Parts: sequence; C-alpha cells; structure tokens
Amino acid sequence: MDEKLKETEELFLTNYFTSNDKKLFQGSHMVFYEDDITNRLVDPETNENISQIEFNEKIKLEVSKFMNEPFENVVVLAGAGASVVSNDTGIDSDFGKTVAMIAEDIAGKLNVEDDLFSLQELAFMSNYKEAVFCEECGQFNNKFDLEEFLSNLLTFEQFVDKKDEDKLISSKNKIFDCIIENTNYGYDNEKMRHAALLKVLSKRVKDSNKLTVVTTNYDTLFEEASEYLGFTVIDGFTFSYNPYFDSDIFEWNLVKSIPHKKTNELEYKKNIINLLKIHGSLTWEYSEYETRINRKDKLEVKTPIMIFPSSNKYMQSYENPYFELFSKFQELLRRPNTLLVTTGFSFADNHIAKMVIQALKHNTGLTVLVSDYDIQQNHQNWKDLDGLRREHFRIAFLKASLNDKLDEYLK
Repeated sequence: MDEKLKETEELFLTNYFTSNDKKLFQGSHMVFYEDDITNRLVDPETNENISQIEFNEKIKLEVSKFMNEPFENVVVLAGAGASVVSNDTGIDSDFGKTVAMIAEDIAGKLNVEDDLFSLQELAFMSNYKEAVFCEECGQFNNKFDLEEFLSNLLTFEQFVDKKDEDKLISSKNKIFDCIIENTNYGYDNEKMRHAALLKVLSKRVKDSNKLTVVTTNYDTLFEEASEYLGFTVIDGFTFSYNPYFDSDIFEWNLVKSIPHKKTNELEYKKNIINLLKIHGSLTWEYSEYETRINRKDKLEVKTPIMIFPSSNKYMQSYENPYFELFSKFQELLRRPNTLLVTTGFSFADNHIAKMVIQALKHNTGLTVLVSDYDIQQNHQNWKDLDGLRREHFRIAFLKASLNDKLDEYLK
C-alpha cells in the first residue's frame, strides 16, 4: 500500500477491538485489518477480503482469548447507553435516550408553558454560556451540556430574586419531571438484549457467587429482563411485604441443605444477580416520615429517589443509600480474580471513572472489558484507561453496545 493510499485509508478506520496484543479495525469498502493497516485480513485460500461475518467471528475469538480464565467474580457496569436501542433511522425514542435528546425534550416542554422559564432564560439567569439553539440552523445545540447547566442552575437557585423564586422552582421541577418521564420505559425482549447478557455472564459465575450488575440508570430494564428469565434479583431491599433498603442483603445467598448420612451439604440457588442502582431508581421512594427507603411498583411512586445529572451528584453519592452502594461497588473492584464488563458507560462521569482507574492500578487481579458503540473517544478518562492498556494492565476495548452484538461476542 503506497503512502498516499495509506493516509487516505487511515481516515476511514474504525476500531472494533483493542487489547494489549491485538487490534482489529475496519477500513473503507468493508476491508478489515489486524494490528496494522498493512495487514489486511483475507481468506488464505482465495486472498479475497474476509466478510463481515468472518470479521465478527474474529472479534469473538479475540474477546474469548482476553477473557479465557475462570473468574471468581463477574461485574457489569451499565451506563446510559445500555438502555439505548438503535433502528434504521437512528435511536428508537420509545426506549433509552441520550442526554442530548432529553435536553432537547426539556427545551420544547419549557417553551410551551407561559408560567415557566424557557431553557434559554434559565441558562442566561444561571450564567450558563452555551446557547440552547443553534442560531445558524435553528436546531437544538448538541453542545448544550445538561449536567453542566443543571449544576449552574442549582447553584443559582440559592441567589434568585424573590419575585422569580416560585417560577424558577416550578421550572426546575418541570426539568426533573421530564428526566423521569424520559427514563421511564418497559423492557422489550425483541429489541433489547439485557436478558441475553445476563444469561451469558451468569454462566461464568461460580455457584457460591452472584453476577453483579451495577448501573447508573434509573429504569427497570435489568429487573424486567431478570423476571423474563426467571432470575432472582437481590437489589439491597428486604423480602418483606413492603421492601425497604438494607445493604446487608447483598451479602446473603439463597441456599438449601442436602442431608446426607455423614455431612450436610448446601446447594446454592442458581440464577441470582446482585443489582446496584448507584444513581437511584424509578421504584424507590422515602417512607412517610423518611425513616426508610421503600421499593414500590414504579406506577405507585410519586417522588422517586434519584441522583439527577449535575455536579451535586458527587456530594449526593455520600448520602444514604448511595454511599452503601458505591462502597459495595468499590469493594467488588478490589476483589481478586474479578472481571468487569462495562457497557454504554462513556467514563465521562469522573467519580465512577476514577474508581475503575484506581482499581486497575492497585488490583492486579482485575480484568476490564470496556464495550461501547464508540471506542475511539477523546476525553481524559478514556485516554487514561488506554494509557493503562499500553502499560499492559488487563484492559481491552470492544466496539459493541448492549442491545447490538455484545452478548454474541461474549458467548
């Protein structure tokens, strides 16, 4: 390949898998490469380019090699992208939405109510500089950062003029209502692969241990997928008539005794998962006097307990029940011989990203497979993770989303 052609081809490269000793990527015109752009993947008999199916099998083989050991503990970290379903026209709005999509919906709903401030007015009042709409195209500005905006708004709320206070609080509550509404959807096994992922990874777990799912999402997709499979979910709530939060529940297993003449053996119930919802849930609500946190059907919950996107979420993570959940997650990352699979989590959340990065540095028994629709991201946390890979820590990157191919690569 001459230098000019090589430079042109490099512009079209998409990385599909990267580990310490292997890279797989796709170029233009369905041409696939291994390790280097000069190493084209071809059929050894015909010297023709391999097909997409063969390339997928190659990825599956490399993932299998990377995870080719019996792990004592298996943990899944699922971010917002784990709830997203793509279709022929883009993202299916009936399910998980990107933060930009939620922000655009908020802008539209605030604009149609006269007794509320518009999103642009709130941005101006709270000194958030990014415009809500692009002046040139008239479309929503995708550079508008909902989390940064809410951080400004919640800080400004303390200093708002009395004459604007009620209107601002109503506008803020409308924003929170929109976030709740946009994260409330049901599980569809035809379009979603949560059940398939749980099934695949549960097979890697020893009888005495449980697969753990840690998620920043408020939705109930993992709970519903578990019910579809007939799995039991231990989510930190008691098994009582009105379940309430008790983090000690995570440490328990379901067992039955098998009597023998000389000894009593224990048989562990299979297909149990631990579920840590570290940013709250649509199904959580404080009891009447806020003495307990109860879990209810989400249709019965009026004020769900959730950490909304803002810089305040770092402070909230030290409050009950989040502190117990984050502590449990950190404890899992410190365990020897542990596999962490991330999906739909971009590592833009500094608090969680630093936990994983520090765990990799200090726990030589931790293996991390980062999966996302885009594994060529350019923010600092992503660079730090890739830097650890270059230093031969046990980390690999896989281009796959939960609802598209991830479970197939992990089989």
